[in-house]
Amino acid sequence: MNSIIADPIKILIVDDKKENLLSLQVILADRGYKFVEASSGKDALRILLKNQDFAIILMDVQMPLMDGFETAELIRQSEKLKHVPIIFLTANMNTTEYIFKGYQSGAVDYMIKPLSPEILQAKVMVFTELFKKNQELRIREEEATRLNEMILKANAKLEAQYAAIEKHAEELKKKNMELDAFTYISSHDLQEPLRKIQTFTNLILSNESGNLSEDGKVKFTRILYATNRMRELINSLLSFSRTTIVDRSFENVDLNTIIANVQEALHENIAEKNAVIITNLHGVANIIPFQFIQLMENLIHNAIKFAREDVPLQIEITSRIALGSELGNDKLLPNNNYCHICFGDNGIGFDAQHSEKIFGVFQKLHSKDVYEGTGIGLAIVKKIVENHNGYISATGEPNNGAKFNIYIPHTAA
Repeated sequence: MNSIIADPIKILIVDDKKENLLSLQVILADRGYKFVEASSGKDALRILLKNQDFAIILMDVQMPLMDGFETAELIRQSEKLKHVPIIFLTANMNTTEYIFKGYQSGAVDYMIKPLSPEILQAKVMVFTELFKKNQELRIREEEATRLNEMILKANAKLEAQYAAIEKHAEELKKKNMELDAFTYISSHDLQEPLRKIQTFTNLILSNESGNLSEDGKVKFTRILYATNRMRELINSLLSFSRTTIVDRSFENVDLNTIIANVQEALHENIAEKNAVIITNLHGVANIIPFQFIQLMENLIHNAIKFAREDVPLQIEITSRIALGSELGNDKLLPNNNYCHICFGDNGIGFDAQHSEKIFGVFQKLHSKDVYEGTGIGLAIVKKIVENHNGYISATGEPNNGAKFNIYIPHTAA
């Protein structure tokens, strides 16, 4: 826009006398105008065929072959030129009929020679300013049209994206239905054959024990062990899938209540290990209660499983509310509040290089012959933390325990 308005204003001056052309330029000098000269009506028409961007035409009436009136009438026949203002300059426009003919041929004004420089400058300034305003208006209209086209294109793109999202949502809905069907199959159809294998294996071991060799008994015992492992694996996979698709209903809950429920549910396991759980919990957390119970159960199960044989198991669980900038984790928003939960034990720990690996599905750092499990427990823990829009990290040292840091966005109660 600025480049077009900054261009000099063009004025077409038409007169058959060179001195008159020069006189007009002297009067209108130093005003930033660009003058284009035409020495006849025919010359003026030739110039106007190539250039239509004139702010005003100053034209003498009395010219040979084609006078100013005829020239103006021809100019007015052009659709592109009919709005260019024409001022007639003449010494003879002294009768009403003559003046009327001038306006009828297309003039917007006329001036009698000898010209008054001040009046000519004022009239030309009025029309050139009007030309500038019209130029600005036209450019703004073009910009508005261009912006409207951009908006229409953007809207069309958004509509296409929205349609793609709706299609994806529909596909996702179908996938979830398939997942629900798979969950049903896993929880019923797959486990039914396993139950039968376990039942018949137990019957054989109890009723046919006398007819079996020691090697046969060992093999049937291994079959029973394998089926139990398979059931544990299926149940763990089901637990993992439920943490992915479950509806998220958040509540502000006192963490002491969560830990109390978990300790009650795992009372026998904790007592069997003579484990001590120490808590120092402050404030409430904005959580999905039953999922957080499952998270704590899995962490405590993990600590019990990897306790050192010769050292009484001690678990410490603490929490605090703090700004992300105070918690030393670059994944947190510095000005947002988080509930920081720290879960530590004094078990066998792990090598620091495995701090990310332990959260993977089916990732186990120890032989299944030494430590039983499916390798899904900590993957479920991480998934639950992600369901809370939070982060979890793990640190540990061999034979010096493990520590899990959980950060959950905090909403005041």
